[in-house]
Amino acid sequence: MDGKRMAAFVLLVVITLGAITWTSPQLLSKVRLGLDLRGGFEILYVATPVHGEGEVTQDALRETARSLEKRVNAQGIAEPEITPEGKDRIRVRIAGVTDEAKVREMLKKPAVLTFRGPDGNIELDGTDFKPGKARVEYENGTMPIVSIELKSADKFAQVTGKLIGQNLGIYLDDQMISNPKVNYVINSDKATITGQFTYDEAKSLADTINLGALPLNLTEKYTQSVGATLGQLSLEKTVKAGLIAFILIILFMIIFYRVPGIIASVTLITFSWLLLLVFVLMNATLTLPGIAAFVLGVGMAVDANIITYERIKEELRSGKSVLSSLRAGSKNSFRTIMDANITTILAGAVLYFIGTGAIQGFALTLIFSIVISIITNVFFSRLLLHLLIRSNAVKKLGYFGVKEAEIRAL
Repeated sequence: MDGKRMAAFVLLVVITLGAITWTSPQLLSKVRLGLDLRGGFEILYVATPVHGEGEVTQDALRETARSLEKRVNAQGIAEPEITPEGKDRIRVRIAGVTDEAKVREMLKKPAVLTFRGPDGNIELDGTDFKPGKARVEYENGTMPIVSIELKSADKFAQVTGKLIGQNLGIYLDDQMISNPKVNYVINSDKATITGQFTYDEAKSLADTINLGALPLNLTEKYTQSVGATLGQLSLEKTVKAGLIAFILIILFMIIFYRVPGIIASVTLITFSWLLLLVFVLMNATLTLPGIAAFVLGVGMAVDANIITYERIKEELRSGKSVLSSLRAGSKNSFRTIMDANITTILAGAVLYFIGTGAIQGFALTLIFSIVISIITNVFFSRLLLHLLIRSNAVKKLGYFGVKEAEIRAL
């Protein structure tokens, strides 16, 4: 027996399973659960201009989504998912909500932009500005400033005239986002807001002003509400079913493929842990469609092992040595496995780009599960099997689920 290869095999397995055992509780605690597993609600809004003027632009959609997220965060609700979709839609997913009616009432109100004097009086609002005309420019070629355009030069002159030397605060809803000082009367429909801005700060201010100049009405197109109790029940049943299925798969692999089945069990556990790690690192939200994609990924991972091991068993039945069977079986099965996985990845990519919401979540989870399956159940699995066979620790055909009577003479 080759002690070095055997030691390398044991060390790899021990380190892998040890790392999984040590980190899994922390990873599980960090997984974000979707509203179908935690309870909450989902709304798809259709956006239209409040005053019936102008077009709904992608910038307006993005800024409206950002404004909604700030409102939700201000209510102490953690990690809402608010994303623009298509040309005029915004999807809102909020899990763990106790007062759904209050949050929904808050969300449907248009964002209100106001310019207020030191006494708190509103001097200008979003309707006084030209939509989409706020932009970032540079003073002296280096300092970012915000250029704005107003509808009435006379009104702006009146406001700036009475506030010379004072501040004109800029508010979105009731939150101050900037507090520039009025230095002189501006008798023009164009002005600039200066300050010690970074580019990102100036861009954020310009986008906020554009949002206020073209506030959007949000009309509910689709709604879904899941109670906390129902979500928790779905999670418990899903986890229970997943564990039972996983145990049955491992038992099947060990019974039918013996030593390779044990290696497959190690790689399947590694696959599940890596996919969980990717979810946490991406700060992704786990939903029922995501779990369905995960289960499908496990099926693809098992399929990769079965194809490889069946090819190895066929080579063993033909009378070849264990090492020759490993090489031939691995080589012959690789193309079949990769064809199946690449086809599934392409299908997932199509679903992601043409789908929305839960379909995109399913597709993304499926793609990641296939990529991780290739890493663990193709390359890592073969590395472990190669080390074990080259160590000469498993020479008997029975270790691979092949009987002596099945061997054909060369």
